Amino acid sequence: MLADYSHLLLRLYRLSHEQPVDRFQDEALELLKPVLPFDSAMWGSATMTAQGIDIHTIHLHRQPAEMLTAYEEVKHLDTAAQAVTLRPSETMAFDARAWFNGRHQRALLDYGRRFEQSHFFIGGTLNPATRFTRWLSLFRASPEAHCSEGERQLLGTLMPHVQQALELNRLTHLNQLAHAPGGARLGSALADPRGMVHHMDAVFENALRTEWPGWLGPRLPGPLVAAGQRGEPRLLARTLAIALHAQHGLLWLRARPRCAADALSPREGTVARLLALGLTHKQIAARLQRSPATVRNQIQSVYDKLGVSNVAALIDALRQAD
Repeated sequence: MLADYSHLLLRLYRLSHEQPVDRFQDEALELLKPVLPFDSAMWGSATMTAQGIDIHTIHLHRQPAEMLTAYEEVKHLDTAAQAVTLRPSETMAFDARAWFNGRHQRALLDYGRRFEQSHFFIGGTLNPATRFTRWLSLFRASPEAHCSEGERQLLGTLMPHVQQALELNRLTHLNQLAHAPGGARLGSALADPRGMVHHMDAVFENALRTEWPGWLGPRLPGPLVAAGQRGEPRLLARTLAIALHAQHGLLWLRARPRCAADALSPREGTVARLLALGLTHKQIAARLQRSPATVRNQIQSVYDKLGVSNVAALIDALRQAD
């Protein structure tokens, strides 16, 4: 059994390095099923508040998206969620019919039957300082598929490894972004839609502290959170240019120093890129449907803002903003 357990962990950590972000969680859950059978799952993160769980991210495994909408209507009846709130780091296993046996909870049982959630395993981890939790809920559909004490203990043993493998998977993808071709970098970071930082290298962290003195975390600085929630691809700060890319329910960030090319307007940027491709001002005017005189003036503005006098120097200046 020890050999089987070790083999499972090795496969889990190998998956974390091999699988793309959008596939890892489903692949990891499929890996668990032979040793801890279940039919569907919910894997997420949240902040524990006085009002309950404030969800940041959620991944549904073999459950429809409408499950979350339906749950909103009955969550006030969910005494199991309340128990998890009180003991977020404790692994639980229970039977829905036994736990939700109050007459006032019939709507919750109907919800469970609709989404085939007869038996539950719930495990999680909690950061006491931030009240940030990562949890995994496993559901069994058959009313006869009861959860055993041994299985509950097994999930408790596996939970730290499952969550760590998820973090490693995301970190692998983040490192790939950080080392992508381009200009000078000041590090990279990964956060959820609420701005909670999941990963941040020391270079990125120091850059943020320089840009926003007094910032302490664990969430991104307010302007960055706001830019991410607005769906903006880039934030220009006083000393930094930060690229924001929303993918797989997370916010991926890369920072670099501000450069002269950041001062170009969108139209000037377009003209500059076409000029770098070797087009003449007349060709650019024809492509953009503008007068040659207008484009010639924009080219001069580009040269002035970049502090260059020829295309070769322009290309080098643009490369710093990649």
